[in-house]
Formats: sequence, C-alpha cells, structure tokens
Amino acid sequence: MDIVGTFSEVIIDPLNVCSYNVSPLALLQTVGYFSSKMADRKIELYSPEYYKTCAIGGFIACAPTHSSVLPLDLVKCRLQVDSSLYTSNWAGIRSIVKNEGLAKVFTGLPPTFIGYGLQGAFKYGGYEYFKKTYSDMIGKENVGVFLAASASAEFIADLFLCPFESMKVKYQTTIPPKKVVDLTKNLYSGLVPLWFRQIPYTMVKFTTYEKIVEAIYARLSKPKDEYTKLQQTGVSFLGGYIAGIFCATASHPAD
Repeated sequence: MDIVGTFSEVIIDPLNVCSYNVSPLALLQTVGYFSSKMADRKIELYSPEYYKTCAIGGFIACAPTHSSVLPLDLVKCRLQVDSSLYTSNWAGIRSIVKNEGLAKVFTGLPPTFIGYGLQGAFKYGGYEYFKKTYSDMIGKENVGVFLAASASAEFIADLFLCPFESMKVKYQTTIPPKKVVDLTKNLYSGLVPLWFRQIPYTMVKFTTYEKIVEAIYARLSKPKDEYTKLQQTGVSFLGGYIAGIFCATASHPAD
C-alpha cells in the first residue's frame, strides 16, 4: 500500500475521499506510518519543526480517536434528530447492525477521520504557536494565555473541520433506504454553532490540562526532565483524561 500516496490524496482532494468508502485499515496504516517517522526525534522547542511536529501529532491524536467512537456518535446524532428512534445507545447500535449491517456503525468514517485530523493538526500546532506568542507579549505564561491561545487555535481549526462535520452529519442522519443528497452544499452553515461547541471545549481542555499536569509534577519527587519519555507520556495521558471530563461537560449544551 502507498501510505504517502493515501495521505497526499486526503490532503489534496479531501472532498473526493469523503464521497466513497475508505478502508479503516488504510487510515490506521497512514497514522502508524507518520507516528513511526516522529519517534525519538530531537526537536528545538518552538522552532518551525516543533510546530510542524505538534500539528502532525494533533492529526495522529484526533483522527483515530474520533473515528473510534463513531458508533456512539452515530446513535447520538440520530437521537438528536428523532429521540424516539432508539431506547438507548446499545439498542441503537444493535438496531443499526441488524437493519443496515455491521459496517454501517462506522457511517461517516472518511469525513470524520479527515475533518478531525485536520482540526487536531491546527488545534495542537496552533495552540503551541499562540501560547508562545501571547506569553512573549505579556512576559509570562498564565491561565489567561492558555485560554486565549486555545480559543485562537480552535477558531482557526474549526474552519477546516466544519465542512467535514457537515458531511459526517448528513451521512449519519440519512437512514437507509434514503440516500444522502446535497453532500457538498452549505458546508459552512453550521460554523457558528460549531464554534460555540468547540471553542469552550478546547479552552477548558487545554487550560485544565496545563494546570493538572503542573499539579501532578508538583507532587512528584523529581523535575519533569528527569522522568523517562514513557513516564512523561503517562502523566500527559492522565492529565488529558481528567481534562477531557471537564471539557466534555463544558461543551455538551452546545452539542
């Protein structure tokens, strides 16, 4: 399989990719390829290479994770359109498998993978860029910098996510035997609601993450630099998990 070719096709002509079925394995292989290329690299902090790596990391982090919860997202979207459709998430998934086939629980996979991958790239890369820019402007890092940087990054990231989110929802809320129509029309009609959902989410996520990780290291016996990469990853994972609870709560009303 031509991994680089697959990734290039996604970037060059993403709307075309979203119009047909893409193998989940092919998408995961693409993620694995770029993950391996990033391993054990020494990168200068806040250099162009650093921001690029953050962007690639954001794509790798967001594309497969959002794609993996598509079955639950599919049921949620359909229930938001018709609350009487299913009695529970599990009942919804079983109904879809029974009536539409197992593969249909991942309805909307291509636009989800591409859209949230691009959003993750601009969100994580942008956050680091704006955090550095704003902290240099005021001479220090603080909660205000985290909030402003995350809001700025998400504002831009959603410009890339919005058309793919629109296509995803059209796929998910069109129940067979109906066919999806006007897939690529009005792709930015939901941009403002998306901002209202995603910007608070990201502001809470990054700010709470920064403070939680800071608190964890403050309670440990050694400075961060003295821990292995695996140990630092564990701290980051724990901080991200806890932050995820807070940001999901903050964004749910707009969702």
